[in-house]
Formats: sequence, C-alpha cells, structure tokens
Amino acid sequence: MNQATRAPTRGARLRRTRRLLGSASLGLSRELWLVEIGIFLNMLGYGAVLPFEIIYLHNGRGFSLGVAGLIIGVVTGAAIVVAPLAGPLIDRFGARPLTAGAGIALAAGYTGLAFAHVPAEAFASAVLAGVGNGAMNPSQSALMATLSSSDLRHRATAVSRVAGNAGIGIGGALGGLIAAYGLSGFVVLFLANAVTYVLFVGVLLAVVRKVARPEPIQAGYRLVLRDRPFIRLAAVHVAVIAVGWGVFTWLVPPFARNDVGVSTRLIGLILLANAATVTLAQIPVARLAEGRRRVVMIALAAALLVVASSLVLLAQVGAAFAVLVAASVMVAVGECLYTTVLTPLVVDLAPEGLRGRYLASMGFAWWIGLTIAPTFGAMLLSVSPTATFAAAAALAAGAGISSLRLERRLPDAARRTPRPARVRA
Repeated sequence: MNQATRAPTRGARLRRTRRLLGSASLGLSRELWLVEIGIFLNMLGYGAVLPFEIIYLHNGRGFSLGVAGLIIGVVTGAAIVVAPLAGPLIDRFGARPLTAGAGIALAAGYTGLAFAHVPAEAFASAVLAGVGNGAMNPSQSALMATLSSSDLRHRATAVSRVAGNAGIGIGGALGGLIAAYGLSGFVVLFLANAVTYVLFVGVLLAVVRKVARPEPIQAGYRLVLRDRPFIRLAAVHVAVIAVGWGVFTWLVPPFARNDVGVSTRLIGLILLANAATVTLAQIPVARLAEGRRRVVMIALAAALLVVASSLVLLAQVGAAFAVLVAASVMVAVGECLYTTVLTPLVVDLAPEGLRGRYLASMGFAWWIGLTIAPTFGAMLLSVSPTATFAAAAALAAGAGISSLRLERRLPDAARRTPRPARVRA
C-alpha cells in the first residue's frame, strides 16, 4: 500500500478518535472537567464525615447527644441564613471567588471541628462550615453555568451529580474503615475533608479562568420576588426536596428499622441502591432530556416520588427490604430527571446581572426543603407512618401538578432542554 493510500486511512482514524473523545467528554471543556474532579474530591471528603458527625461529637468528644445534634443543626441553620446573602456577592464579585471563599470557610470549619474539645469551639466551627455550605451551593451552580454553554449546561449538571454521588458513596465506605480507629480516626476524617476543600480551591485558582461579569442589577431581590414563574418554581423545589431528599434520607431509615424490622446493614444497602442508580442513570437521563419539555421532566420526577412514597407504605404488608429498594431506585431516577432540568432552567430565567440571586434563592429553597422533613416529618412519623408517607405523596403530587401549570408562564426559549450544537453523540 503506497503513502497516498495510507494518508486517508490515518486521517479517518484520527477523525474517529476525535469523535470518540468528544463523545466521552460530552462536549465539556477540560476546564469544566477539572472542576468536576474537584467536586468529586469535595464529596469524597464530605461523604466520609457525614455519617459520623454526631457520633464523633457524642462518642469521641463526650458532648451530650442533644448538644451534638444542635451543633450539626447550626451548620444547616447558618446555611439557610447565608444562602440568600451569597446571591448579591456572586453578582458583584463573580462565581469563582465566591466558590473559593466557600471552600476556605468549609476547610476552616471542619478543621476547627476536628480539634474542638468543648462545645463552644464546636459551635464556632459549625458556623464557619454552615457559612461555607450556604455559599457553596449557589456559587458552584453559578460557576458551572458560567463555564458551560446553554446547550451543554444540563450535561455539566449531570456530570456534577455523578461526581457528587460517587464521591459520597466511596467516601462513606472509606470513612467507615477509618472511623473504626476511634477518636484519632474521626480527627483524620475531618482533617481529610478539610484538605479536599483546599484542593478544590487550588483547582479553581489554578485552572479556572476569570470571566467578565455583567453589571449587577441594582433592584436585586425585588426583581426576583416579582418573577412569578420563578417563585412558583422555587415552591415546587421546596416540595420536591422535602420529599425526594428529606423524607427518603431522614424518615425512611428509622421507619425501616423500627416499623418494618429491616436491619441496619440492609438499610445501608437501600441507601446504596439510591446512590448507585443516580451514578449510573444521571448521564443517560440528561441525554434523554435533550429536546424535551422541562416541566414534563419535573412532573415525571414528582410522579416517581408519589409512587415511591406509596411503595414505602406497602413495606408494612411484607417483603419490606425489596419494596424499599424499589422505592429507593424510583427516587433516584426521579432525582436524575429533576436535577437535569432544574439549574439550567433557573439560569435561563435569570437576567445575567441577577444570576447569583436567582441561584441563591433556589439554594435557600433547598435548605428549607431539607429542614421541613426532619423537623415536621419526624413528629408525624412518631404518630402515624401511614399519614407521614401519604402526606409525602400528596406533597409530591402537588409539586408535579404545579410544575405542569407553570409551563405557559415560561419564556419559549426556556421550555425545552436544548440539543447540544457541539456534540451530537
């Protein structure tokens, strides 16, 4: 075979290789992939400490169970306060410095918790961690939106979800091994979590470019509150988070253990089924969403939560473990449908100069949803499991119906997930 014949063959192979790489990268930039790796590291550290926070404070440091729970509650409380405050700062200074600042606050907070010997030290550290959590959610979402084009934003969101779930799952498994060493193991876990935040900040400062910011809009949250479609979407968000994340994270495990007799080991497998399903399904679901109506995806997610809540009730009849695994998988698929469209839709609704405030408002709604389930749901669960999960199903159904009614108020350009122009694979 002569040289002229070989050249087209090599060219064809090169083109095929480029297409394969483009498909594997989902069209996302190298810069964005490095941020996704940083998210994985963050969640790896957070997943390692999450199951052991109260255990560490109570068993390791000797704080009473009530004080330990209150310290961890401060983390959530501070996040609720800070989330809306982060919005104007994102609009004024940009997502990159705010995300880096949130990472530094989280690193400082968890380092402080690692060395907290008295409750006052732990409370101060918890405030720092809560400030970081409250700012991280909206600033990281704004950063992802800045680094991705509108036609690839849903894919970037999907990859971040996979990175987060994989990190939490692997981190939880590693954390259990390290926590077995007692107090010294707990200290290592908290310090390792702090290190992951520092590494993430390093990635942001080293590889993420500075992006020109639009001029902030002075009216601020007044314009956000006047945006009726967005406020309705935020209300839907509270309901979906309360059921899909709150109920199935905090209420299903005690129900499984105390009401239907599922062992602690099997409860861990139920939670693993959820994380594994999200990890496997998120990117295929993101591709499925392309070209389809966003409110339909939200309504389908809500419908799956309705079915899952109803399945939990059937666990009282028999085959509890299998039924709860099925419910957990349904919730995971619903999460994939929902998260694929939510943040890109919020970004499309937000004027550029108010993007930080819109995302911060949605972050505030997230924390409110997470607060509702353990606060009110736990009290209702102690009275009637049937009423608890029936209420969860009704709340999810209301969210689905409300989302469908929302579509006619949305701008035409925001109604569908765009098909990527760069990568068709």
